[in-house]
Amino acid sequence: MNFVKALMLTALVSGVALTTQLRAGDGNQITPGLQAVEVMHKGEKVAITRADDKSAMIPKAFTKVARHCPPFCIQPATVAPGVETVGELEVLGYLKRIGDGDRKAMVIDSRTPEWIIRGTIPGSVNIPWNKINVDIQGTFEIAAEANTLHDILTEQLGVQEVNGNLDFRNAKTLVMFCNGSWCPQSSTNIKTLINLGYPAYKLKWYRGGMQDWVSLGLTTVNK
Repeated sequence: MNFVKALMLTALVSGVALTTQLRAGDGNQITPGLQAVEVMHKGEKVAITRADDKSAMIPKAFTKVARHCPPFCIQPATVAPGVETVGELEVLGYLKRIGDGDRKAMVIDSRTPEWIIRGTIPGSVNIPWNKINVDIQGTFEIAAEANTLHDILTEQLGVQEVNGNLDFRNAKTLVMFCNGSWCPQSSTNIKTLINLGYPAYKLKWYRGGMQDWVSLGLTTVNK
C-alpha cells in the first residue's frame, strides 16, 4: 500500500497521528476525508491544513510568471532514472511517517535561508542546495566545502563511512523540493547525490515545490 492510500485509510478509519476533525461542510479539507496532518517543526506541533479564508491569495513571491532561463528553466517531469516525482499527498504521507517516529525518511527544503523566512513546509528540514552542490563532479577540490558536504551526508542523511568510502546502505529516503517547477536547486542536488552514489530509489522529488504548495492553500511556517 503506498503512502497516499495509507494516509487516506488512516484518516478514514483510525485518525492516528492526524488532526482529523472532520467537519462536514467546512469545504477546506485536504481531501474529502482528511482535514489536517499534524507534524513536528522545530520542536513544535503544527497542523497542516488548507486555508479557509475565501479571500486568501497566493504570496507575492510566487505570482511572478516571467523568470529568465537560465537559471530558472522549466524542469522535466522526471529528474533522473529511478527517482520518483511526487505530489502534495505523497509529501504529506512522508511527513506523517516522520511524525510517527520514522527516522529513515526526511523532507528537505533545498532553498537558501532568505527563502525559508518567506515560508516553508512544516516538518521539513532546510539543507541549502549550495551546501550539497559544491562539486557536481565529485572531485571535492575545495576542502572546506567538501567537509561540509561530508558532514551533511554522514550526520544528517544517514550515510556511513566504511574504510574511507561512503556506504549508502542505511541512507535515509529523501523528499526534496525547492521553489517550484522552474527552480533547479532540488533537482540539481538530486543529480549530485546520485553522482556520489546515493541510491536513486531513496530520492523523491516534489517538483511542484513551494509554488504548488502555497497555490493549494496549504500551511507554511516561516522558520
